[in-house]
Amino acid sequence: MSINYYQQHAQRFFDEAVRVDMSALHDRFLAYLSPGARILDAGCGSGRDASAFLARGYAVEAFDASFEMAQRAAALTGLPVSVMRFEDFSAPARYDGIWCCASLLHVAEADLPAVFARLANALKPNGVWYLSFKLGRGEREKDGRRFTDMDEARLRELMRALPELKVKALWQTADKRVGRDEAWVNGLVMKVG
Repeated sequence: MSINYYQQHAQRFFDEAVRVDMSALHDRFLAYLSPGARILDAGCGSGRDASAFLARGYAVEAFDASFEMAQRAAALTGLPVSVMRFEDFSAPARYDGIWCCASLLHVAEADLPAVFARLANALKPNGVWYLSFKLGRGEREKDGRRFTDMDEARLRELMRALPELKVKALWQTADKRVGRDEAWVNGLVMKVG
């Protein structure tokens, strides 16, 4: 459902997202990484964040579930952006950082534990993972997209199932897009080394 939405509205979504200033969140994430570290932008959307990480000298890989979004992200970043769903992702521990900005929220809540385990597996020891969800609880559909909303308590609950992960910080932010008044829950999680 959500993939079809992004296929049909890719250019509008790209235009709305690509110029949003995410530097405060980038800085908080990158503070845990060494210069030149390898980052996976998982569910990269427009490629905005992958592009920012590249500009700061990091080695970046990216994927998105929507072919149309992946094409736009590849054009923006110059990276080969894979077309893949979170449920199909698998990698050995190769990433120093994983960035999941407003992307995991399209995974069904029942599938999140397995997806979280796959992402945790892809992190190197002492690697850091950023993730964000719209603030709330449970699943809903809106405008042809499925959302899994999350609050801090539910996010901590899901992370407890993965003892190799330690929650470093959970905090709320307001939506940075013009005309949006939604709240977000953000998390930084580290893989115990």
